[in-house]
Amino acid sequence: MFKPERILTVCMILLLSISVNLSAQKVVKLWDGNPPTDNGLENQSPELTIYSPEQSKNTGMAVVICPGGGYAGLAMDHEGKQVAEWLVGQGITGIVLKYRLPNKHKNVPLEDAHQAMRYVREHARELGVKENKIGIAGFSAGGHLASTVSTHYAVLGTSTRPDFSILFYPVITMEIATHGGSKLNLLGDKPSATDVYTFSNEKQVNSNTPPAILLLSDDDKSVLPVNSTLYYDALKRNNIDATMYVFPEGGHGWGMRDSFKYHKQMLDLLGIWLKDVK
Repeated sequence: MFKPERILTVCMILLLSISVNLSAQKVVKLWDGNPPTDNGLENQSPELTIYSPEQSKNTGMAVVICPGGGYAGLAMDHEGKQVAEWLVGQGITGIVLKYRLPNKHKNVPLEDAHQAMRYVREHARELGVKENKIGIAGFSAGGHLASTVSTHYAVLGTSTRPDFSILFYPVITMEIATHGGSKLNLLGDKPSATDVYTFSNEKQVNSNTPPAILLLSDDDKSVLPVNSTLYYDALKRNNIDATMYVFPEGGHGWGMRDSFKYHKQMLDLLGIWLKDVK
């Protein structure tokens, strides 16, 4: 018969094992030196937090995750860590990108996201990832960043083009239907017409843009659903595979919160899409 202290020890070991499995396996500093552009903010340390599935369950897919926050902050938990943990459960490597805030320096987040894509491709074998199965996900302003990476990618050297994108209630346009705070924080007080056009990602879609799934709520008053429909329509005009689910209610910013009425259905639909994405 086990002694009480023996049972306690076994339980603690099991709990520790579970904790280790759920915790980040690796944290990587994004830049060896200073990033290309200074955003004028202190204590900005862009990094990747990598969550890897068990080898026996690994599908070879990976997703770089861009949390939202209006380009003024980062929702690293329910739009970051929890997403990565769910992906791991699907056999997918989840990689949370802690990107620098723009502080009205428009290229700063994109520089970090491009560098994240480069890192994952260059270390694909080490990470147990297939080079042609690396996607990007983004929430709200992070969705704008993810769609920017999907439409503004580098092809020289290591490609920064995602193989697919997952966009949760994304900011897409910088025109009339935009999210004002995201636009201000990214482009500044008086953006040029060129910058507004360039970062209106529905206008940057072409035949090489990766396939996408968009997930949002019909009653979102913070980032209007038309942002998603503009991007979806642009993808379809260019014969790009696109899927969009608009839930009847839920507002904005639900991420992985199980208080979202359609949380389970949303994850089921996303899981099916990820299994079918080419």
